[in-house]
Amino acid sequence: MQNTTFDKIFRDSEGNIVVAQKPNLPLILWIVATLLKLVITTGVANTVLDAVAFGSLFTWAWLELFQGVNYFRRGLGLVVLIGVIASRIAGIYTLGSFGL
Repeated sequence: MQNTTFDKIFRDSEGNIVVAQKPNLPLILWIVATLLKLVITTGVANTVLDAVAFGSLFTWAWLELFQGVNYFRRGLGLVVLIGVIASRIAGIYTLGSFGL
């Protein structure tokens, strides 16, 4: 198999095209914490869920950036990592905190 640009971007080490994968633990934690934040909208529990959601998504993005199976997955990790950090700097929070 030739090592084309397409192959470098979208194929893993076994030659499979990988764009999406089964969610891993940090991504599952982020989904659960984010959904719970929709139910628990105030108090300490909401603050803890917000921290868990941020930490999990940050961890997922970090892992993708440095251990992603191809350049697409690593780029996705970089974009999400920048987005997570920028959202914190700008004061924009994930689902459940609509600025009310």
